[in-house]
Amino acid sequence: MFGDYAMPDRQELRQLALRTLIPGFSGTTAPRWALDLLDEGLGGYCLFAHNVADPQQLSELNSSLRQANKDVLIAIDEEGGDVTRLHSASGSHYPGNAALGAVDDPELTAAVHQSMGAELAAAGVTVDFAPSVDVNVEDDNPVIGTRSFGRDPQGVARHAVAAVRGLHRAGIIACAKHFPGHGATVVDSHFEVPTVDIPLSELRERELVPFRAVIDSGIELIMSGHIRVPELTGDAPGTMSRAAMHDLLRGELGFDGAIVTDAMEMRGASGAIGMPEAVVRAIAAGCDLICTGGELQKRGPMTEVVNAVADAVATAVIDGRLPYERLADAVRRGDVLREWQRENRGSRAPHALGLAAARRAITVEGTVPALSNPLIVQIDSTANIAVGESQWGVTPLLAKHLPHAQIRNVTPENASVAQISALADNRPVIVVARDTHRRPASKGFVEGLAASGHDVVLVEMGWPAAWRPEGVAAYVASFGAAAVNAEATVEVLLGS
Repeated sequence: MFGDYAMPDRQELRQLALRTLIPGFSGTTAPRWALDLLDEGLGGYCLFAHNVADPQQLSELNSSLRQANKDVLIAIDEEGGDVTRLHSASGSHYPGNAALGAVDDPELTAAVHQSMGAELAAAGVTVDFAPSVDVNVEDDNPVIGTRSFGRDPQGVARHAVAAVRGLHRAGIIACAKHFPGHGATVVDSHFEVPTVDIPLSELRERELVPFRAVIDSGIELIMSGHIRVPELTGDAPGTMSRAAMHDLLRGELGFDGAIVTDAMEMRGASGAIGMPEAVVRAIAAGCDLICTGGELQKRGPMTEVVNAVADAVATAVIDGRLPYERLADAVRRGDVLREWQRENRGSRAPHALGLAAARRAITVEGTVPALSNPLIVQIDSTANIAVGESQWGVTPLLAKHLPHAQIRNVTPENASVAQISALADNRPVIVVARDTHRRPASKGFVEGLAASGHDVVLVEMGWPAAWRPEGVAAYVASFGAAAVNAEATVEVLLGS
C-alpha cells in the first residue's frame, strides 16, 4: 500500500491510526464531533440500542455518517434472540443461535440471518458483529449461553457457515466471534479476563472447529475475544497475543481477512493497562480494527479517548514498539472490507419467518396442566452487558390470554416459597426464568414450590442446561428470550 515511501510523520500516522478505530457515540443523531472525526478519516462507528429509535431514524442516521465519509464502516451487534439492537424495546423478531441450533436446519439458519441482514441493509448498516460461533460447553457461562448454536463443535460449525452465508446474501459483512472461543468460560470478560486452561490440542478439536469452517467458507471478518488460554497466550488475553492473532489465526488457520477486537473498554482488555496501551498491544498482536465506546460513550463524547488512542499508536510507531508495516497492514485490511461493502450493497426485503423458526425450537418435558387462572411468577435477573436491557419473558403476552391470572415479579434473592405458595392456593404456578441452573436461589425456589405440592411449570428462557428441577409438572425450554420465543412459548402453554 505504501511501497517504498518513507515512514509518514506523526500527523499522518495519527490519521492511519484513526482509520483502524470503530468507536461509539450517544444519541439517535450523529453529534458534530462524530462527523468531524469521519471527515478526518475515522474508520467507522459501532451502533448500539441507544442509537436506534425506529427504522426511518436509523436510516437517516446512517445516511448522515455516509455523507461525512462514503466508505464508513457502520457496525452493529444484531445476533437475533437475546442480543438485538434493532428491536431492544420489543424483543427480537428472530430466534437466536441456541434456538436455531436446537432446530438444526442450516437452511433455516441461513434464511433467518439473510432476513436480519436485509433489515440491517435497509437501514444502512454494513457490518454485523455476528454470528457468535463459540461452542458453549460450560453451562455456567455467564456471557454466551443462548448466543451459541450449541455444545457440539461440528453442529456449531455447520450453523456458523449457514449464518455467514445468509448475511452475505443480504450484502452484510459477517463477523465470527469470539476468537479463540468464549464458550468454556465461567466469568464475563466485560469484568475480568476469563481463563480457558486447556491444551492446544483440545482447543483445536473444539473451539477452533467453527472458526476453521467459516474461514474455509470465505468470511471477511473475525472478532477477537479477551480470553486467556495459558498454553497459547500466556498471561495476556487473546486480543493482545501475537501467538493467538497472528501465529494461530493467520498462520495455522490461514485467515487472510480483517480482525476486529471486542470492545476494548472491557476490563478483560484494558482494565489493568488503560485504553491507549491496550490498543497499541492489540494492533501489534495482529488486530486490524479496534472496537470501543459501547460503555465509554455513556460518560461523554469519545473525542478525548479517540485522540488519546490515535496519539498513542502514532507514538508507538515512532518509538519502534509498533512496526509501521503492521499499522499499514491493519489499514489495508480495513480498506478491503470497505471495498467489499461498496461492491455488495444489499437491498433484499426481510421475510416474516422468525415465529415459525421459534416454534420449531420449543421443547416440553412433562405435561403442562390446564391453565385458566394460574399464578405467573417471573424471576427477573440482570442481563449481561452484551445482551443489554431489553424486553423479555412471556408474562404480558400470557396475561392477555388469561385475564384471571395473577402475576408476580420477583428476583432470585427475594423469591419466597412460602409467600408464593400461599398466594397460589390450588392453582398451577408458571415460573418464567433465564439460566435458572446457575442461580442457586432460583433453583431452590422452583424446587421448593414443586415440593409444596403445586403444579409447577418452569419456562426456561435461557440456556437449557442438564439440570432439571425435581417434582415440576413440566419443563418448557424456549432456547432464548426474544419476542418470537415468547410468542411460541405461549402457544405451547395454551395448547394452541
